[in-house]
Amino acid sequence: MKTITLPIRFGLVTSAVLIAYFLILALFNKHTNPVFSFFNAVITVFGIYEAVRLKKLRDAELFSYGEGFKTGIVTGFVATLFFTLFFLFYATEINPGFLPNLLEKLNGQFNLDIGMITFVVAVMGFATSVVSTLTVMQLFKNSKNILQNR
Repeated sequence: MKTITLPIRFGLVTSAVLIAYFLILALFNKHTNPVFSFFNAVITVFGIYEAVRLKKLRDAELFSYGEGFKTGIVTGFVATLFFTLFFLFYATEINPGFLPNLLEKLNGQFNLDIGMITFVVAVMGFATSVVSTLTVMQLFKNSKNILQNR
């Protein structure tokens, strides 16, 4: 159980930063512009990076690609899960006019409901988590080069 607490803790912090960023955008009425969601990837990469970095510092001898990958995936998935739950709560309870404004910004003739939008947010978060973890693990994997392993 102790091995899973680090990524859960970093996942919760990452989701809190994602939620804070979303709410800051909402203050300036920019949260309906999908372009600003690209910064979510930067936040997610940083959270995963810090979790894997700390995992490698704590368990330098036992650290492997698999352990780092597991840490990154759990961190990203926890962050995505909590942000998606917040997004659903925000769009249905806090600001019910958010979804029509978002769909108007997309400028399409989409027939979408809150369930589909929430599903898309979750899938985008999970995909970002996987890609971010694969990217971050390139920095932390043990190299087969003799000079780098010193």
